[in-house]
Amino acid sequence: MKLHELSPAAGSTKEAKRIGRGHGSGNGKTAGKGHKGQKARSGRGMRAGFEGGQMPLQRRVPKRGFNNIFASKFAIVNVSDLEVFDADAVIDVKALQDKGLVNKVYDGVKVLGNGNISKAVTVKATAFSESAKSKIEAAGGKAEVI
Repeated sequence: MKLHELSPAAGSTKEAKRIGRGHGSGNGKTAGKGHKGQKARSGRGMRAGFEGGQMPLQRRVPKRGFNNIFASKFAIVNVSDLEVFDADAVIDVKALQDKGLVNKVYDGVKVLGNGNISKAVTVKATAFSESAKSKIEAAGGKAEVI
């Protein structure tokens, strides 16, 4: 095969709609814009979200509080969830995903101190709460921040 023999797959491309080229084209006269009205005129149309002067949806819906777009979002795992691992296991993000404890990682994994752990395990996570760290170390394990 040569470079000039390449072509798109059949049906993947579509011919451009040629408007205003006479009655025979099927898009002559009003060029597919119908008769008169704001959308038939030349120039820029209406902005996104414009509802003909009615109060737009983004202004009708009540807004409360503050949404910090720079906030970190963590996948949460509790200390009690780590009980499913064997003693002396190294628990990282991959291991948590394999056991189904974490689906989406977001900005990392944070281990919280809800529940208890009786096995000595090494946990590698993005963040730990103080209680989680103390419970893991009290059981003889290690809490490593990655």
